[in-house]
Amino acid sequence: MRRWRLVLGGGDADGTGRALEGADAQMDAALAAVYDQDGREGQSRREGGLGASAPRVARWLGDIRTYFPSTVVQVMQKDAIERLNLTRLLLEPEMLEAVEPDVHLVGTLLALNRVMPAQARESARAVVRKVVQELERRLADRTRAAVTGALDRSARTYRPKRVADIDWDRTIRANLKNYLPERNTVVPSRLVGYARRQRSVQREVVLCIDQSGSMAASVVYSSVFGAVLASMRSLKTSLVVFDTAVVDLTEQLHDPVELLFGTQLGGGTDINRAIAYSQGLITRPADSIFVLISDLYEGGVREEMLRRVAAMTQAGVQVIVLLALSDEGAPFYDHENAAALAAMGVPAFACTPDAFPDLMAAAVERRDITRWAERHAGG
Repeated sequence: MRRWRLVLGGGDADGTGRALEGADAQMDAALAAVYDQDGREGQSRREGGLGASAPRVARWLGDIRTYFPSTVVQVMQKDAIERLNLTRLLLEPEMLEAVEPDVHLVGTLLALNRVMPAQARESARAVVRKVVQELERRLADRTRAAVTGALDRSARTYRPKRVADIDWDRTIRANLKNYLPERNTVVPSRLVGYARRQRSVQREVVLCIDQSGSMAASVVYSSVFGAVLASMRSLKTSLVVFDTAVVDLTEQLHDPVELLFGTQLGGGTDINRAIAYSQGLITRPADSIFVLISDLYEGGVREEMLRRVAAMTQAGVQVIVLLALSDEGAPFYDHENAAALAAMGVPAFACTPDAFPDLMAAAVERRDITRWAERHAGG
C-alpha cells in the first residue's frame, strides 16, 4: 500500500487510505513537485511545483539525489526542465553544481550556450566534461576493438601467414568441392585468410550531424564517437554539423568538449547543403563511409539531396543514415524521405550508442547494412 500510495500521489481518488511520514513524505513531495497535475481537457492544476526560486530548486535537487538512484534522478531532472520550464535557472553556476550530469542535460546546456554568462559557462563545461568522460569510458574501447577487428577482417588474403589468420568459414565454403565422403572431411586446396592490418589510412569516415533541437542527444553521442574514431590512425575521420549553415569541426575532434561547444542546437535544416560539403571531403569513394545523422526533415532542396545520396552510393561510398544515435529511438522523422532513401538501398534507422561500434564494423567490412539494421536497430 505504501508503494501504491507513492505511485498514485494521494488525493480523493487515491483509494489507498495510506498516510506518509518522514522520508516517505519527503520523497512524495519531491515527486509531487514535478508530477502532480490534472491533464483533463488540456488543463493542468499544479499541486506541487518549484516556482522560480533557485534555493527551492537546489533543495529539490538535493532531495531527489537523496531518495532516488542516479538513473531516476536523471529522468526527474529532464522532466522538471521540460514540465516546469527550469531552463533559465540552469544559467546559474550554483544550479549546475547541484544537478546530476547526463546526456539530456548536456543537450539543454548546449542549447543555452550562446546566452550563458561567463561564470555559468565554466560550470557548464565541467558538467559536459564529466558526461563526455563517462561516455568515453563506456564506449571507446568497444568501438576501437570492433573497428580494428573489422579492418583486419576486411583485408583478405589467399596466403595467410599464420593459422590464426585463416578464415575457416570462408575456407571451407571455398573448398566444398573437395569434400571426401569416405573420410568425412574437406581437403582445402586454397586457404582464405586475413591480411595483417596496414599502418596507412584504410577508410575515410565522414560524420554529418543535424544539430536541430530534436537531435541534441545524437549530437552528444556523435561527438564522442567522432573523437574515438579520429584517434585511430587507420581511419581519416571528419565531423560536420549543420542546420541551415554547415560547420566543419574536424579540427576539434581531439577534444570532444570543445567540439560540443562548437555546435549550436536549434534552427532550420539544409541537409542537401551539408551533403554537398561532405562530398568534397571524400577522396577515396570505394574506401569511404558517410554517416548522416538526421531526422530527415529537409528545409533545402529535397530532390537535390536525394540525387547527391544516389551519386555517392554509385561512386562506391558506404552511405548510412541514422534517424537518431541515442537510447530513445526516433519517434519523429520524415517518413517520405526515409522511404525514398530505402528505395535506393540506403536504409534509415535509429541506432543505440551501444550498437554503434558493431554498425561501424559492419560498414568497414561492407556488409549489407539493411540486413544489419533489421537485426540490430529500431526506428
